[in-house]
Amino acid sequence: MSEWAWEERLSDALTKAGRPALLLVAGAAGMGKSRLAHRLAESLQGQAVARLIVSFRASGALLVSEPHTQRSRDRDQTVPGERRQACPTADATPDAGEKGGSGSGTAAGRALAVALTSVQPVLLIIEDVHHADESCLEVLRDLLREPAERFAAVLTYRPEHLASRGLPLGRAVDYPARLSVTQWGLKPLDEEHVRGVAEEWLGAENCSAELVTRLRQRSAGVPQVLVDLLCMLRDAGNGRKHFTLREVDEVGVPARLAESVLAKVEALPESHRPIVWAAAVLGRPASARDLAAVAELSEGSGRKALIAALDLSALRETEENRYGFAVPLEASAVYGHLPGPIREHLHHRAAVILITRKPVPWAHVARHWQKCGRMEEWLRATERLSAGDSGGTITEDELAVGLLEQALDEGGGSPQRRARLALALARGATLGLRTEETVQALRRVVADTSLPPAARGEIRLELGLLLHNQKRRFHEGREQVRRAVGELHERPTLATVALVALANPFFPGSSLSENHFWLRRAEETAVASQSGTAHTAAVASRATLLMIAGDPQAWQLLERLPRNSSAPLDRQQVARALCNTASGAIHLGHHRRGNELLSEGMELAARSDAPFLAQVGYGTALYRAWLTGSWEGLAERCTRTVSEDGTANEARTVLALLALARGEWTAAHAWLPRGAPPSFDGCEVPVATTAAGAYIRLLLAREEGESAASAAASAWSWLRRKGVWAWGAELAPWAVEAHTRADRRETARKLVAEFADGLAGRDAPTATAALLWCRAVLAEAEGEQEEASAHFQESSAAYARLSYPYAQALTSEGAGRCAFLTGSRADAAAEMLAGAVERFDQLGASWDAARTRAVLRAHRPASGRPRGRPAYTERLSPRESEVAELAGSGLTNRQIATTLYLSPRTVEHHVSRAMRKLGVRFRQELAERALRGRSPRDAREPADD
Repeated sequence: MSEWAWEERLSDALTKAGRPALLLVAGAAGMGKSRLAHRLAESLQGQAVARLIVSFRASGALLVSEPHTQRSRDRDQTVPGERRQACPTADATPDAGEKGGSGSGTAAGRALAVALTSVQPVLLIIEDVHHADESCLEVLRDLLREPAERFAAVLTYRPEHLASRGLPLGRAVDYPARLSVTQWGLKPLDEEHVRGVAEEWLGAENCSAELVTRLRQRSAGVPQVLVDLLCMLRDAGNGRKHFTLREVDEVGVPARLAESVLAKVEALPESHRPIVWAAAVLGRPASARDLAAVAELSEGSGRKALIAALDLSALRETEENRYGFAVPLEASAVYGHLPGPIREHLHHRAAVILITRKPVPWAHVARHWQKCGRMEEWLRATERLSAGDSGGTITEDELAVGLLEQALDEGGGSPQRRARLALALARGATLGLRTEETVQALRRVVADTSLPPAARGEIRLELGLLLHNQKRRFHEGREQVRRAVGELHERPTLATVALVALANPFFPGSSLSENHFWLRRAEETAVASQSGTAHTAAVASRATLLMIAGDPQAWQLLERLPRNSSAPLDRQQVARALCNTASGAIHLGHHRRGNELLSEGMELAARSDAPFLAQVGYGTALYRAWLTGSWEGLAERCTRTVSEDGTANEARTVLALLALARGEWTAAHAWLPRGAPPSFDGCEVPVATTAAGAYIRLLLAREEGESAASAAASAWSWLRRKGVWAWGAELAPWAVEAHTRADRRETARKLVAEFADGLAGRDAPTATAALLWCRAVLAEAEGEQEEASAHFQESSAAYARLSYPYAQALTSEGAGRCAFLTGSRADAAAEMLAGAVERFDQLGASWDAARTRAVLRAHRPASGRPRGRPAYTERLSPRESEVAELAGSGLTNRQIATTLYLSPRTVEHHVSRAMRKLGVRFRQELAERALRGRSPRDAREPADD
């Protein structure tokens, strides 16, 4: 049952006679029972009736608070601020029973009866009824046997603390048929709700999917535990808001949770406590037999101890016939208080027991050997991880990865053993999700010259790919892969994989001709290897290079890839090809077909134990959403992935583009790579050129013309070295504009000519549309307004065919602007600008919309203006609304003046009037209030400056 459904039932019970309702809310400590109860009490329906809130305490006392009767409401109307308070505890009214209709029972029962009689609540909230004594329960049972016609009650309790299981009121109640009785068990927060809480504390940009998952795992989704854990992180961070998974694990156990579980353990008979200790040492749910065996209890004694632990909620049946802690952090609390010798002994017993399982859970066996100090057994068990069902490839087994890292950090024994351990850690590192600790461990291993060369070559290859793909340390990664090629000369399949990595065109540091050189070597090596995996890797690489160059043969080659291969390595290579060619297709302008490839590649990556490839695909999907105008919720999606390996660069670039469109220039600059000028060497090439275009546009908006031209020259030189001209689509128009504004028209002409030559014969619709845009900018700068308007219109039409609304609107704006300057096409110009404004408004591109409105008003013919001056006594004028929106987004008065073709003094007056009319004190409040107060008519009316 949802909260909304219960609120509807509550409303009926409080407003319609004859439909009373009872809601029994069950949940463990910290699940939010009180929050829910008080929220219902504070609802509009709850505030409109007499209500009473009663809280039972573990001591046996009760707290009666917030009685609200018709008489008190009438008094509140005549005496503002006065609020009646009931007696705080049962002990305050020892003689209350004489007035309560029940002459017998405890003081608490009599106090409850008095409160109910005096207030006669229509809405009754009873909290923690599991602490109520029999006298109080009898009062409540009597009330519910014959409830009033208009009546609703909410009772909260902890199921595990009930004296009689399943009976919150002590025994069954003879509820009348007209009373609606609903039981609602509160569930732990799911991952989405955990994310919401974490974002409030840490900021959305610091909440990676892995961090949110870890927070939910550690807190079990219990709201109070989650908040306490986040509070501990915040305190430990000294103002820092970005935390690693290891920091979450090491921050400790919230005090209230630790005290709660330790008190439960202490309440157990001493002979029963080892069952809880065993659960803490095992660290995961286990069977009753395993718990008893680790605890060194007989089957019968173990059963009794487990039942006792379950009765006290020290343990819980987490799944059928499996027992553990309700919250994993509880295990940490118990484990941390075990004496060392007991802990070591229990770990030893756990290892001995688990090693007899089929199959042996080697990661867990290794952990137990490590914890009991048996180092040789630990290393042997850790080494066995490479012989598991994964065939030596470990992608997402976090425990196994951690053990391997620790084993290597301890030395790992002989060179041969170190090589085996390192290989188990390295294999799958590229396709799984790895931490910085893996990088450091593999660096130390490849520096060991005593390792066999072939093993070192494979480890070096995986390290290089890990640095390249996930950590975006392209220069170091490329160097490691180059060295691996030489060390793998006797292992041609792996050598092919290394050569294919060097042929990847998305990575910076190599030209397209170099990529082709490495591809030819990869194809030759694959043929010599006679390996299907090597052949698939080479074909995948060939398809990628053809796609990014705009060669239609890429589509034919993709059809030949063995999508249904039984070999996981082959499927991973196919998934890589599909994701890479999808990115290439989307940057070319084939976003629909590219999206089909992307969906197929991400699905195949998920099936092939390659989560990192799926994550890379998600980054491509973010960029496609920006291109196609799917902006609703896009900023939130990007913000959630800015700390994720594989998506961070795309997410940050899209956030910069969105901020730029809204006029949030400071935010746009913050999302772009750091540095002055920023360095794009840590970005994939197409992402880098897009980010460079955004940076140049930001400089132009700030009227930093020389800096913009310098950035344009640098970025274009970078693209020229790469040689993939289709990737200049988001860079070229802004680079041309930067050069023309800096009066470097000859440089601009050469850039346009070079861009055109590079695109000749290529199937690159986005870049072709951008080339038309470049020609329009150049013609406008040279005073050829007719030609410029025509090129802008052609470009706008091309973007419309691609379904790229933002680029379409920008070029439509240019076409209208130039058409006005010809002096002969005012109506057509106004129509083009109005269409651009409409698209900008639909996208939420407020800065672009305001700028375009300013152009429209500056050139609008006199006959098109309505006569007379409209009066804007209390509401914002269209100009004030635009100025307020831009001021609220963070622009200075001078920047707004530049955007709207006004003087800074005029802008200052508009800001002042807007703040007065909207009743706000700070500029930051202006944007939201201005948008809320704008009418469609305001957007169309001319401004009177």
